[in-house]
Amino acid sequence: GWKVSGTSCAQAAEAATRARRTTVIFIATVSITILVGTMLFEVCGMSKRFGAIAALADVTKPDEVARMMEAAAARFGGIDIVVSNAGLRRQTAFLDMSFAEWREILSVALDGAFILAKAAVPLMIPRGGGALVFMSGISTHVGTPNRAHVSASKAGLEGLSRALAIDLAQYRITSNCVAPGSVDTVRGPTAGGPAPTSLADAGIPLRRKATVAEISAAVRYLAGPDGGYVTGQVLHVNGGVFLT
Repeated sequence: GWKVSGTSCAQAAEAATRARRTTVIFIATVSITILVGTMLFEVCGMSKRFGAIAALADVTKPDEVARMMEAAAARFGGIDIVVSNAGLRRQTAFLDMSFAEWREILSVALDGAFILAKAAVPLMIPRGGGALVFMSGISTHVGTPNRAHVSASKAGLEGLSRALAIDLAQYRITSNCVAPGSVDTVRGPTAGGPAPTSLADAGIPLRRKATVAEISAAVRYLAGPDGGYVTGQVLHVNGGVFLT
């Protein structure tokens, strides 16, 4: 599932361009009709060449996600790969953060990933396997100001992915995370302001941001046959900011 905004929007377009016969699913988690319409136009414009489809759902609503997955499975005969990329990136000081805002962030990034996996996995099992890829982030590893909720949601997401790697191995379904660093793209309306100074180019050993293509390549590796023996891992793509 792809959140439609900022980095995710660009990643979705990049992945759709390269995916060829892969189902493309858009998940609108916020009210951004113009961006949604733009992305649907771009992807549906490729449908004749690549067979892509676009579907809308709110990842916090299990019924909507289930309908989206069922529509994709009906169109393509099943589900083989799911990329969970929905998330919100608010920037709020901890002392100013309301419980409602805390829950809003976790309901999308963490609850949404759970709901997405619950809907997708039963459709993957009859196919003999599949791949789940969850989009994490660098903030949960290095600490980023004013993002306690975002960092917590991504830490939980990585824990969920590891647990699913063990639980779903018997079905030949892999589960991994990609944790991007700073990416050279337009920030979406949910980002809550300019990028934190801790993510500036000067603090990156490679002295540049990642390209969208580099992040999408990491996703394709984990989702494709070359990554078939990789599961329960977090693949960091951050230019050396965080080393494991």
